[in-house]
Amino acid sequence: MAAALEAVLLLADEPLSPQVLAAVVQTSTEQVLATCDALAAEYESQGRGFVLARVAGGYRYQTAPSQDVYVERFVREGHGGRLSAAALETLAVVAYKQPVSRHQVAEIRGVNVDGVMRTLRRRGYIDEIARLPGPGQAVLYGTTSQFLEHLGLDSLDELPPLGEFVPDPHAVEAMERRLRVVSDTDGPDPDPD
Repeated sequence: MAAALEAVLLLADEPLSPQVLAAVVQTSTEQVLATCDALAAEYESQGRGFVLARVAGGYRYQTAPSQDVYVERFVREGHGGRLSAAALETLAVVAYKQPVSRHQVAEIRGVNVDGVMRTLRRRGYIDEIARLPGPGQAVLYGTTSQFLEHLGLDSLDELPPLGEFVPDPHAVEAMERRLRVVSDTDGPDPDPD
């Protein structure tokens, strides 16, 4: 059961309560509490770089306080942390449309993407792969092998088809009709005259 708890906790984005852990590994809450306490003591006695912490009514892995200097350096250099929604959207555009220029990505997203593109490049997910011929020779970007590795893909052919994420035209029309009805009913009251 300890291995099962470790695996589940490793995947969790937030602290998991003993009740949730008990349901997942099909055991009692008391057994989860005892096992988590034993794991936490084991990690501490071994001087690991991480701890199993009890926070917000649940358990989660976090870096050991003794390693703060290294963690801070890692984050300060721009390596740590999750990608923002804007970065994920930009990365998806590059992945599906590559080779693509920064201007093309901005056109698709409808916002300036300069900072996000720099972040994705610094993190190693995208890189310059070519230049457009002609005046200006705009840089074209594509994804890297690190991008594939991070997603667990062997090649770009394994990306899910874009159609899986795009609603069919009938669904879009129905949503637009509902939005028009809602906006019509939310508008100002008509003049009684």
